Amino acid sequence: MKVREAIPNDAKKLAELILQVEASSEYMLWEPYERQISPDSQQKMIERLQESENSTILIAEHEEQLVGYLFAIGEDAKRKKHSAYLVVGIHQDYRGKGVGSLLFETLNQWAKEQKLHRLELTVVTENEAGVSLYKKMGFEVEGTKIDSLYVNGSYLNEYYMAKIL
Repeated sequence: MKVREAIPNDAKKLAELILQVEASSEYMLWEPYERQISPDSQQKMIERLQESENSTILIAEHEEQLVGYLFAIGEDAKRKKHSAYLVVGIHQDYRGKGVGSLLFETLNQWAKEQKLHRLELTVVTENEAGVSLYKKMGFEVEGTKIDSLYVNGSYLNEYYMAKIL
């Protein structure tokens, strides 16, 4: 298993992985097949984030298959350039096998090299595995977004979590 920054040639596999993750996780923002993700749109996103000093896409790869991703999306405003918002997804067959930890360990190194100070994310409060991973990686709950998402006829809360480097 290795983690590296995404390159434009990863676009097709990354698009497929994102769609698979959204189809197999009850806690992602987008419902299964709610949005169209194309290799072309992913290639453009990879290229755009490569140009940003405070953004990246990390991918976990096992035997040439993409099994996880971590988007760090930095802010453009001068007052927020020190922070990045995170989006994480792991292939259903690789959840609970250390992929998330490896992605976050790599992210921490990258973030320090980029001189970022704050990493932040949101997570559904019922997502025990996600909350556990983020706490293990040093994130703390800063607040709760009440009735933030509407999923399968129910409102769900989200934690707003952050880590200061």
